[in-house]
Amino acid sequence: QVQLQESGPGLVKPSQTLSLTCTVSGGSITAHFYAWTWIRQPPGKELEWIGYISSGGGIYYSPSLESRTSISRDTSKNQFTLQLSSVSPEDTAVYYCARGMRPGRRTSVNRGEYDYWGQGTQVTVSS
Repeated sequence: QVQLQESGPGLVKPSQTLSLTCTVSGGSITAHFYAWTWIRQPPGKELEWIGYISSGGGIYYSPSLESRTSISRDTSKNQFTLQLSSVSPEDTAVYYCARGMRPGRRTSVNRGEYDYWGQGTQVTVSS
C-alpha cells in the first residue's frame, strides 16, 4: 500500500518561499512510470495542478506557476519537494501530493488519473 504524507510550515509570510515535502512509503518514487504530483485547492475553488516530477526525473510545471515553482526529489529519502517563491495570500490553499498514472502537463485535475493522495496540508500566506 502506497502512502503519501505532506509536511511543511502551515504559515508563510508574503514574499517568502513556501516549501513542502511529500514522503512516500510503500513504493519507490523511481520505479515504473508515475508522475509524483503537487496539487492545491484554494478556499472555495477547484483543484489546481501545480506540477510533477516523474519517476525518471522529468519535471513539468503549470504555465501559470512555472516562474515561481521548483519541484525536486531526494531519492535516498523517497521524498519529493515543492518550493513556491514570492508567495501572496492568493497562494493560500490546501496542498496535496499525489501519484499520477499518466504523463503530461495538465491544465486541470482529473481525480481519476491519481491513484494515491496525501491527506493534504493547509498553507496560509499571511503577515
